[in-house]
Amino acid sequence: MKLSRLALGLSLSAPALLLASPSALAQTLSGTVTNAAGKPLANATVEIEALKRVTSTNELGEFTFSNVKEGDYTLHIFASGFAHLHEHTQVQSDNAEGANFVLARSAIEVIDVHATPMHLSVMESATPVSVLSGETLRRQQAATLGDTLEKLPGVQSNFHGNVASTPIIRGLSGPRVLITQNGLDVSDVSRVGPDHAVASEASTAKQIEVLRGPATLFFGSGAIGGVVNVVDQRVPTSTETRGEFVLETQTVNDQKLETFNVTTGVDNIAFYADGFYRDSNDYETPVAPDIDDPDGAHVVENSNEESNGFTLGTSYLFDQGYVGVAVERFEREYGVPGHSHGGDTSVFADLEQTKYQLLGEYNFTNDFLQSVHFRAGYTDYEHAEVEGGLVGTTFSNETEELRVELLHKPMAGWRGGISLHYKGSDVFAQGEEAFTPPSEMEMFAVALMEERHFGDFLVQLGARAESVTLDASSVLLPELDAHEHDDEHDHDEHAHDEHEHEGSEFVRQFAVDQEFTPISLSAGVVYTINESYNVGVSLSRSERAPSASELLSFGPHIGTRTYEIGALFDLSEEGEFVLSQTAIDLETANNIDLTFRKTQGDVGFVFNAFYNQVDNYYFQEETGLFAESGHDHDHGEEGHGEEGHDEHSDELPVYLFGSADAILHGFELQVAWQTTDNLKLDFFADYVKARLKDGGALPRTSPMRVGSHVAYTLDNIRADLDITYFAKQDDISTFETETDGYTLVDASITYDIPLGDIDLSVYLSGENLTDEEARVHTSFLKDIAPRPGRNFAFGVRGYF
Repeated sequence: MKLSRLALGLSLSAPALLLASPSALAQTLSGTVTNAAGKPLANATVEIEALKRVTSTNELGEFTFSNVKEGDYTLHIFASGFAHLHEHTQVQSDNAEGANFVLARSAIEVIDVHATPMHLSVMESATPVSVLSGETLRRQQAATLGDTLEKLPGVQSNFHGNVASTPIIRGLSGPRVLITQNGLDVSDVSRVGPDHAVASEASTAKQIEVLRGPATLFFGSGAIGGVVNVVDQRVPTSTETRGEFVLETQTVNDQKLETFNVTTGVDNIAFYADGFYRDSNDYETPVAPDIDDPDGAHVVENSNEESNGFTLGTSYLFDQGYVGVAVERFEREYGVPGHSHGGDTSVFADLEQTKYQLLGEYNFTNDFLQSVHFRAGYTDYEHAEVEGGLVGTTFSNETEELRVELLHKPMAGWRGGISLHYKGSDVFAQGEEAFTPPSEMEMFAVALMEERHFGDFLVQLGARAESVTLDASSVLLPELDAHEHDDEHDHDEHAHDEHEHEGSEFVRQFAVDQEFTPISLSAGVVYTINESYNVGVSLSRSERAPSASELLSFGPHIGTRTYEIGALFDLSEEGEFVLSQTAIDLETANNIDLTFRKTQGDVGFVFNAFYNQVDNYYFQEETGLFAESGHDHDHGEEGHGEEGHDEHSDELPVYLFGSADAILHGFELQVAWQTTDNLKLDFFADYVKARLKDGGALPRTSPMRVGSHVAYTLDNIRADLDITYFAKQDDISTFETETDGYTLVDASITYDIPLGDIDLSVYLSGENLTDEEARVHTSFLKDIAPRPGRNFAFGVRGYF
């Protein structure tokens, strides 16, 4: 039917086509991009937003698009060191020469965000966003994701002995912060416990994006505290040949790192490959790790790792978009500090993951739909905890995920679309430390996102509805001998009684089927005061379904050195754990963000203030009871070996998940000053106060920080200096100890060596140059695993 109408239309218009000039059907759109002084800007990116066509300027700042239909278009133009420009233009048959587009200087780098389906950058959104990319990413990359991101405002690390650190955003982490790879869940078990490493690699990433505050509209209820999105080019969108490689060695742990990524292609077929290998020993510290043994060795035992991975991807590019597929293999063996079973036998984790991703985009030419973006992924994850060559506990996670975003063309000035999202995961744990039973989670969601300009106001609206089911067919409720520690308690008698009942322990088993319907709403406004300043406000109400570990846990969690019991259970007046009679409620965050930015000029800044009231906040409460761990663990709390063993060394404090209303509020400040073409100064500060509404601080809250960065460039040399002060944290919860403040000093120097088609850089960097004793308050291992001591790294980095 469509073909017949097309043929009819062509036959009726044939005479007109013969008389009309070909230029009336397809025109050329060209122009020049300069700075405010009129100097041409080379390698600036120019995009026709509606057509998703992209090109770059030449050495004279010129760009050209051919075969562009007549009409009105918006150009998106940006370059490093300059503010983004969105400029309307017309394509007509009588176009003379191209227009001149002027970019204003910006001290704060403006980077587009890939995590969201709609266009978003760090200086244009009502939602606070940070992006780590380019040279800054390479300079700050570490073996763990949390340590890589911790210099971003509002982001800190839970630092788990240099091997499994995860990011904390505004005092929230774990099941409240979602970690994604190219917009899809990374699908490991890092959200279950701090001793589980994130299965993602920063050294091969193009950029890492952090959405602070609720990002539930795009990612679901698991992102109630924020999102970290690791972006790479595994599904390439260009056939241009380019790549990079890094060779590096460090002194504090004898680390060796080798990594590369490359993109190329032929005709419409693009190819991508990356790989990395990292090997390190136990790291050195300024002081003996155990504060109870100051004369001990200055090494954190069992903090070594060996990891490797590779990714292969390919895609087909066409005029309306692309479609591609990639496969990744990720392997990592790492020690678990503070986790050894009796004496010298250490425990290490053996992590293996295979990930498949299918990504694509199609741009329509009809009158309603503008484009469709789709992401699909399958992840098979497994890690085993190994002791003495034997597997003690195995964790696995098998996940399927699909996201489809349909964006419509502008309608009455509104731009946006609808998002459809499915995710299913099957999490399984087996062994003596499997504190959470096997469970299956399934989520279906639909979201609507719209935005519109009203003069100087940009209005952003969104809503999302989910259906979440959690099924566990074999939940265990054992008879637990939990007791207090007091002078009257006879440990030997307790052990004897336990032995008498061994073999007759009563365990109840039942099935759990929970259903939740989280609803999330958000509204944001950005007001452009003038060309240099804007102010934004974002309001959101986000609901979260509790995770399986928060509900179903019942057993020893050695990574946190606690005996964890989920919210599905309760402690009776008789001191026994029973099924809770309290309904399981959704966690609800009511969040407001205020943002004030200066976007242009030699001085730029971003100031964010937030207030987040969380109803039914799930957290672990100390019960005052202790329970047997199941075997003798050397946790590092009372020294090592026989001298440190006492009658309670095989016991863990019992923590019970409960819920209460909580309030988190604070601010983030970032200031950048381009003093000269060669010298740039940056300053940041962040603070969060996290407390229960009825009184009392939440545990392991990030301390206040103040930091500065100085960058100096001269010809082929660049020097960087970072100084970061972490304040003392004395706003603590019950059973928590204070943490002293400390200052970290880092520096690096880089020398660029052009070698034909390869830009080679040789660098020397130093971390913690003052060899400061630094214990991370948010870490479960702060007493036995302080930060590494003075460290030097030497490396070679190449771009082609």
